[in-house]
Amino acid sequence: MKDLTRVVHHPEVSHEGFASLSVPTYRASTIVFEDAAAYTNRKYRGPDGYTYGLHGTPTTKTLEAQLTELEQGVRTVIVPSGQAGITVVLLTVLRPGDKVLIPDNAYPPVRGFCVNFLAPRGIGHAVYDPAIGGGIADLIDETVKLVWVESPGSTTMEFCDIPAIVAAAKAKGVLTGCDNTWATPLLFKPIVHGVDFSMEALTKYVGGHSDILLGSITVNEVPLHRALKDTTRMLGMGVSPDDCDRALRGIETMGVRLAHMGRVSTDFARRLVGLPGVERVLHPALPACPGHEYWKRDFAGCSGVFSVVLNPETEPQLEDALSAMKTFAIGASWGGTRSLVAPMSVKSERVVNAWSEEGTILRISVGLEDPADLWEDLEKLFRDLMPGVSKVA
Repeated sequence: MKDLTRVVHHPEVSHEGFASLSVPTYRASTIVFEDAAAYTNRKYRGPDGYTYGLHGTPTTKTLEAQLTELEQGVRTVIVPSGQAGITVVLLTVLRPGDKVLIPDNAYPPVRGFCVNFLAPRGIGHAVYDPAIGGGIADLIDETVKLVWVESPGSTTMEFCDIPAIVAAAKAKGVLTGCDNTWATPLLFKPIVHGVDFSMEALTKYVGGHSDILLGSITVNEVPLHRALKDTTRMLGMGVSPDDCDRALRGIETMGVRLAHMGRVSTDFARRLVGLPGVERVLHPALPACPGHEYWKRDFAGCSGVFSVVLNPETEPQLEDALSAMKTFAIGASWGGTRSLVAPMSVKSERVVNAWSEEGTILRISVGLEDPADLWEDLEKLFRDLMPGVSKVA
């Protein structure tokens, strides 16, 4: 063998006696086959086999298998983002002439996808009240093929009666999908409650460090998995094994992170109630939160994201007050180690029931900083928002 061949061909080394707790990161575009016949028959390996790097490596498969176990499903597909997870489900299920039902509290890009991408291609949508429960049966006609649920809505924190919605959909032979990013499978398992597609934005709590973009879709039947894989293959959609490696690392600490963030968010929510400048606190542990009874019945706890509706009189001071915060950062997304705040508005987006409050919604994502430092930052925020009040807590 010549040197120019030696620099290309890696020597085999023994793995005997080697064991590691970490999952190897397998990077590949080309998958090598043992012989010509294996290559010729590669299509028969199916979506669970290895045929090309775009469709997964052992690193990808490990993450899929771990999420499948957590979700108590049968298969999982990894996609490049949470939004990709939602759109892949819609593209897999819907055909021209079909319709999807989406809640009024859905992640805004979901509605944007329905309006700007699906509608021009002959696929309809209708928006429903998140509190509709079993009444959704009245909206399901022969054109509806999918009911999408987001519980809670990540800004307004409205919880749906998911079992009632699922029962109504199943009675009419309609599939259901759920954006479960807020809860993760540690706090709620949509598949166990009869949902067909459970979507997680792994970008958030699974990744846990604000440095990856990934999504997952777990299903309860193998044919649904095959259909999803067909869609991702036709779209040329794949994910980086390095991002999957980071997700595998993040998932190991998700339990302790989520428990801590949930405790702190619940404590902060209760302390914020009634403070000057606070119109309403939207947190599922509070009985006044929309759908509190469904959270209490179906969910195992709280994550670190909740919202505060501000009094309109805080508006002139809001921009400067947020900019002056020291521990909280201002940013979209959530679920990482850093605590975040984001000023939000949903009034112009609601189409079923008007959003009554005029004030800005401040979404808070609790991270891993010392709670005392975080609360001090929140106290300062509300002092700045209400300069005529000497003490807010």
